[in-house]
Amino acid sequence: MPRKSTATATVTPTSAQSLAATIKSARDIMRKDKGLSGDLDRLPMLTWIMFLKFLDDLEMAREREDSLAGKRFKAAIEPPYRWRDWAANPQGMTGEELLAFIGQDEAIGPDGKHGAGLFAYLRGLTSANGDTRRDVIARVFDGVDNRMRSGYLLRDVINRVAEIHFTSTEELHVLGALYESMLREMRDAAGDSGEFYTPRPVIRFMVKVTDPRLGETVLDPACGTGGFLVESFLHLDEQVHTVEERRMLQQRSLSGGEAKPLPYLLCQMNLLLHGLDAPRIDPENSLRFKLTEIGERDRVDIILTNPPFGGEEERGIQANFPDDRQSSETALLFLQLIMRKLKKHETAAGRPARAAVVVPNGALFGDGVCARIKEELLRDFNLHTIVRLPNGVFAPYTSIPTNLLFFDRSGPTKQVWYYEHPLPEGRKNYTKTQPLQFEELLPCIAWWNKRKENDRAWKVSAEELLSSGCNLDRKNPRAKEDIAHRPPEELVASILEKEKQIIEIVGRIQEMLARKEE
Repeated sequence: MPRKSTATATVTPTSAQSLAATIKSARDIMRKDKGLSGDLDRLPMLTWIMFLKFLDDLEMAREREDSLAGKRFKAAIEPPYRWRDWAANPQGMTGEELLAFIGQDEAIGPDGKHGAGLFAYLRGLTSANGDTRRDVIARVFDGVDNRMRSGYLLRDVINRVAEIHFTSTEELHVLGALYESMLREMRDAAGDSGEFYTPRPVIRFMVKVTDPRLGETVLDPACGTGGFLVESFLHLDEQVHTVEERRMLQQRSLSGGEAKPLPYLLCQMNLLLHGLDAPRIDPENSLRFKLTEIGERDRVDIILTNPPFGGEEERGIQANFPDDRQSSETALLFLQLIMRKLKKHETAAGRPARAAVVVPNGALFGDGVCARIKEELLRDFNLHTIVRLPNGVFAPYTSIPTNLLFFDRSGPTKQVWYYEHPLPEGRKNYTKTQPLQFEELLPCIAWWNKRKENDRAWKVSAEELLSSGCNLDRKNPRAKEDIAHRPPEELVASILEKEKQIIEIVGRIQEMLARKEE
């Protein structure tokens, strides 16, 4: 949960309506600037400005707390680079002077002295005495630029953000909701550039059934804007009852990886807004390590992720994987990484290490490298559940059907349960305006721990799956096939697979006839 209010009595918490109006006003101002062309430009700008205001509010709260406790406070950011030094005064630096102070390597500061520019200073921060806040700040601003051309409009935006008081618990809750709505808008804009984000109902479902326990470590190696980590944090936060448990949650429970600067920045802000003080997010490609060199100390208890699919990795990254498992397909490489990163031994909660992963349909029926990876998954892991999602769950980003794989380290697979999530009555697919709702997944949650075969659930033995070339693309045996609304690529793959099966059957019949003639 966000830090409890330590604001003074002179600070009046902003209402939800007023806060929404403040954010809208800031975004409207940014629309006037010639350097910003859309939400993919505006949201990062607003995020780093809010980040610095949020950080300064936290610093002042901690300083007061340490003072009352008789402790020496060590600031993450020193004067004159704190928000209160250069941004808080509405009549402060503006125009070209403000642009120069923020973006140039060297500039005149608000104190009139010559020194490093704001971004240059922030990028050069390094942590000491185990305090990771400075490293987090440096990594955040390593990929940040000021794209606004008007220092006067920038001052107006800063003045709007200054109206938000991040020391109010209630205000943080409201701001978190507003921020998530902005993330959804950014996701809509990013869909055209190949970024597919996981719908919140899917995230909530995956976290709910995987059920992280306090003391277990959770990783998302392709965390995007942090949806899985935020939901895991909220899930674990409900289990906190002591100061030591709070410290465990804050310092040792969650980690992620995100190589793209924009999602990385948004992820940091998203986690901070939800109460994680110093997010541990790796800003580089999670696939950069040689697979065989990942040992037990590098492993985690739980992995929750939606790895990129449809992307291609360079030769140098592919070389980190075994010769017979190399692929340019990003999703297949991430699946191998996830399998390697799961601990072999029981977790602190006495449960097997486990993973929940979003995969495209192609990963279920793919052969070659894909089949070899699935064989390892079946033989060395317990692939206990595959949830099959209908068309449109990831609309508008992609029409590719998706599945949720759930597996753990409890031993080899004996049988795989399939659960087919149905579309609402009368619907042909989900859309951007009619998306999947979490409540629609409640029947699957109710079924999860009391499994029985029904019209939506069935099971297939591992032996049968292995003997079929590890084809995991199993249709509901009780459902009538509806080809009218299946994507063309899925129909083609299905036809080719059936053609292959027919050829095999014809071959067996010909062999039987030949033996009979002999």
